[in-house]
Amino acid sequence: MSEDQSPDSSAGASERVIKKYPNRRLYDTNTSTYITLAEVKQLVIDGEAVVVRDAKTGDDLTRSILLQIILDEEAGGAPMFSEAALANIIRFYGHAMQGYMGAYLEKNVQMFSEFQSRLAEQTKGLSPEKWAQLMQLNSPLMKTWMGSYAEQSQNAFAQMNEQMRRQTEQMLEAFGVKKR
Repeated sequence: MSEDQSPDSSAGASERVIKKYPNRRLYDTNTSTYITLAEVKQLVIDGEAVVVRDAKTGDDLTRSILLQIILDEEAGGAPMFSEAALANIIRFYGHAMQGYMGAYLEKNVQMFSEFQSRLAEQTKGLSPEKWAQLMQLNSPLMKTWMGSYAEQSQNAFAQMNEQMRRQTEQMLEAFGVKKR
């Protein structure tokens, strides 16, 4: 999904509109059927742009449904986030860095997804033995791929840091404090 096709953008022709009714049922307007949260999850996995709307008010509920899917996955036995990671994310809410943290995480998840896609494309048809060799972190190919991802992540962090520095300077100048 491209940046301009985020699931929380306003409904367009290519988005799958799901209506959520007060009885907590989800109605897929494309198929004219009720669907489960697991089916919404599968639509997201399949790369479909999904928007969830309150059937009565039309309010956008997409974020809350996506968060519910994540919550269900986290509770399901193989969590992606440690308690420490979740606590650190919570600490950024209301913090001056909240906007930066969200953008940084989004950029890193996007880069990791692109890395995963390139890896899948370049390794089509590998035998199980070759996969085992490849997945060793000390293999030259894995070092190259991981190095590229790490470099992109560092660049994203550096951009975020530079943006913060510029905004801090602007804020200080607004208060009459000049940089020496």
